[in-house]
Amino acid sequence: MASAFRPAWWLPGPHAQTLWAALLRRRVDSGWQGCKRERLTTPDGDFLDLDWHESAARGASLVLLLHGLSGSSRSGYIVGLQQALAAYGFRSAALNFRGCSGEYNRTAWCYHSGETSDFDYVYRTIRRREPQTPLAAVGFSLGGNVLLKWLGERREGADLFAAAAVSVPMVLNRCADRMDRGFSRLYRDQLLGELKAYIHGKRLHLARIGAHREAERLERLGDLRPIRSFWEYDERVVAPLYGFRDALDYYRKSSSRQFLGAIRVPTLIVQAADDPFLTPDILPAPDELPAGICLEVSPAGGHVGFVAGSWPGRARYWLEERIPAFLRQESSGWGSQKARLSVGVL
Repeated sequence: MASAFRPAWWLPGPHAQTLWAALLRRRVDSGWQGCKRERLTTPDGDFLDLDWHESAARGASLVLLLHGLSGSSRSGYIVGLQQALAAYGFRSAALNFRGCSGEYNRTAWCYHSGETSDFDYVYRTIRRREPQTPLAAVGFSLGGNVLLKWLGERREGADLFAAAAVSVPMVLNRCADRMDRGFSRLYRDQLLGELKAYIHGKRLHLARIGAHREAERLERLGDLRPIRSFWEYDERVVAPLYGFRDALDYYRKSSSRQFLGAIRVPTLIVQAADDPFLTPDILPAPDELPAGICLEVSPAGGHVGFVAGSWPGRARYWLEERIPAFLRQESSGWGSQKARLSVGVL
């Protein structure tokens, strides 16, 4: 269906939307400072950091947030959404994928577009603690792909009242191709530079803490400096680290579009047709979507942009309006359904 988003007139085109949202929006650090960090030890002895925004009492609806590539819980779109969710009465917890919380993790493993086990571990941990709490989840870009894939893998086992995913690279190989064209190469080069620097720094860190076997796994990847595309990076780094045959095998197994038909949770997917990270042909056909998925496609919005407002000093981040409103609507319906189930009406 068509999106109600109307882009700010002073941010014409996909790149203005993308860059403003990523670089130029005023920092909302006050929201992050209101968060409490929790460290979870993973089954393999590593750790994951969650940043909690407790805007309501324990037992109130809780929204789990997943950031994008090279992002974190401090990314503007995460902090902004946590503040917006608090205004709607939701609690929230932002997951930092491994190595993204400001501290290197303890193994060569990190995260990738199809790695759902860490999120599943977080979900199961919280569900055990709070079996009656209404849960939802929101993912952005890579985090959106992880979320949609997880929802499809879990099917009826995903005990969420709703989910939302934004700017999702649903077909990874086509998105990798897109990043090699035009202005998108600047985004590609920036992201690849960050990834390569991270691998280098992490290798040194693992050696310093005595995790020599893990450091050697990264050392065996060789000199990553010549890499100039996501195809090369995923062939040289992601595939060998995570047991894929090659980059194409990784893309085929990790792309979320193939999992959409199995999703049983009411899900909002927000995409922009002009997203410089994606291509329109990654969008699913209507017959690929189950009844519970609402796909909203806006002609404009860029990549995790969706900036509205009459003037730069009055920028509005539309996702922080649309997503909480969707979650509130679904939370109300979920509560009514649970109540009817409890008295045997359904």
